[in-house]
Amino acid sequence: MYDVPDQQGRTFVVTGANSGLGKEAAARLAGAGAHVVMAVRTVAKGEAARDEITRRHPDASLDVRALDLADLGSVRAFVAGLERDGVRPNVLVNNAGVMAVPSRMTTVDGFELQWGTNVLGPFALTNLLLPTLLTADTARVVTMSSATASFGRIDFADLDSTRRYTPSQAYAQSKLANLLLGLRLAEVATQRGWSLLSTIAHPGYTNTNLQTAGASLGRSAPKRTLLTSGGFLPTQEVEQGSEPLLFAAADPDAVNGAYYGPDGRFGLVGPTTRVAIPRSARGASLARSLWAVAEDLTGTSLP
Repeated sequence: MYDVPDQQGRTFVVTGANSGLGKEAAARLAGAGAHVVMAVRTVAKGEAARDEITRRHPDASLDVRALDLADLGSVRAFVAGLERDGVRPNVLVNNAGVMAVPSRMTTVDGFELQWGTNVLGPFALTNLLLPTLLTADTARVVTMSSATASFGRIDFADLDSTRRYTPSQAYAQSKLANLLLGLRLAEVATQRGWSLLSTIAHPGYTNTNLQTAGASLGRSAPKRTLLTSGGFLPTQEVEQGSEPLLFAAADPDAVNGAYYGPDGRFGLVGPTTRVAIPRSARGASLARSLWAVAEDLTGTSLP
């Protein structure tokens, strides 16, 4: 198991920290001495997760706060609450997401749910937190992508999947967008000389509720697909699946613009390694174009 380095004196914001990879990451960061802001859609579930983590790490410093990435107003309110209370994060971990929603649904702001929750919400959160992050010591923004980014395509003519909606393709597009935006932020940080690392991670195929939660929306039971069932694919548990994210968030050897994931079978299981950027995400102009569109859609921009 990856041993998270000492994080005393550092504050992390972890989205989706009430379950799965986010909860495991929050637990291990807190266990290493960090103060962790658990940003969750449902506060009661976040409080239950906080209590579970505290039983595991009695000295854990945890703060549960409401954040709905499918509502840009909630994103702004979350950031305003941190500023009001003097919370100054060193690291933002953009982990939360939704996967393989069976039929097209929309966010509060009218965006397709996977595009809005997985991409636009975290993008706005990042831009709004950057002024604070840039004042922190050795700041980082960590973005959770997915191996499915390799199969994604950015359809600028139909980002919201209004013409044609396919659950798996909408998810792959969102995860490719996460990777591209993480790479673009790394490029900007280098160009501007910021003391900021932008790193990206993917968990391989990890057993969490992500595969069933999104697939259950609008259904009495989730539809089983290759994405949600795994089929013949090798799988791993959250203890190992969270390690690329933890390395990207906390390891002193993490590199700006690097992409971390498992090193085992099909790149879906095993110890963490730096992985190659898939062909689908190559080309700086694609990332720059996507960033400009996301700024326009969210009304947020770089400081």
